Amino acid sequence: MNMDHFALVSLISLAITLAVATTGSLFRPDAWYTRLQKPKGTPPPWVFPVVWTLLYIIMAFSAALIYVSPASPLRTVGLSLYGLQLLCNAAWSWLFFGRHQVLWALADLVLLLLLVLACFLVFMWITPLAAWLLVPYLLWLCVALYLNAATYRLNRFP
Repeated sequence: MNMDHFALVSLISLAITLAVATTGSLFRPDAWYTRLQKPKGTPPPWVFPVVWTLLYIIMAFSAALIYVSPASPLRTVGLSLYGLQLLCNAAWSWLFFGRHQVLWALADLVLLLLLVLACFLVFMWITPLAAWLLVPYLLWLCVALYLNAATYRLNRFP
């Protein structure tokens, strides 16, 4: 592997992934969110940007490993799934914080989790390290799923 090429691909992947991450910063917790009942185990607010920043960096590195792998239909599928999951990831903040649509955000999160799981499986066939780098993201999405579902239940949304 040409390390200069990999470094460039990693930077581009990071730029794309962080561009998606900025959409989350456009839709932040507001007074509506502050009034919601939160489930047990909800992390303090400072945890979310720290965890998400680390996850986005790891995700970008994972995608870069796939991009520099030999061209194949499977690589195309993997990168397409990665792109789709980035779109679902961006949509969640808009749905939950921007539109206050907790149930739609939950549906988006289920789809996101399935897409990342599909990425994991496809990436495993291409570059196992890229797949294993997605494990922290998958685990955090499970936490997010619990928080989103419990928030929906606790607040009795229509």
